[in-house]
Amino acid sequence: MSPKAVKAVRYFVDYAGLAAFLATLAITRSAVTASWAIVAGSVLALAVGFALERRLAPMPLVTAVLGLIFGGLTIFFHDERFIKVKPTILYTAFGLFLITGALRGKNPLKVLMGDAFHLPDPVVRTLTLRYALFFFALALANEAVWRTQSTLTWGLFKFPGTPILIFLFALSQAPLMMKHMPDDESADGKPPPPPVP
Repeated sequence: MSPKAVKAVRYFVDYAGLAAFLATLAITRSAVTASWAIVAGSVLALAVGFALERRLAPMPLVTAVLGLIFGGLTIFFHDERFIKVKPTILYTAFGLFLITGALRGKNPLKVLMGDAFHLPDPVVRTLTLRYALFFFALALANEAVWRTQSTLTWGLFKFPGTPILIFLFALSQAPLMMKHMPDDESADGKPPPPPVP
């Protein structure tokens, strides 16, 4: 399978479950019922990711495992608060992972992004701090939305709202990345893909 085909399959797996979740939520108005889509999508993401790469990348793995746990809890207890708080925990975990790694002198953003790019360590540290603060902001936004808005509004914030916000934030970091990227990697004028949970 070509790299483009692999990427297309990965995007499908990452977002098909969320799209199914939103569609089910819009029809049933029940986050409990819609959680079946998250559980199924999480299992599918893990299976396809392993089949394509013979490994489980850190971010998709954490996202899928939390999807299974909180989707399962939502279904078992018939309590939609579990699935609604899952993004808060996920984004907070990513923010803490980035902050603690940076404080220890590591480059945790490289762990999440893999070998997609090579940038000087000071630039990576700046990006790490920015992404950490962004994930904390997403966690706070999720809490504000699910506690004050309808379940359907929260579902729209979760998808496509959050992926759009992540894309726009990543786009805002592109000038910094392109400025410091080696010439052979920036020749196509495209920044590497952002980490998308």
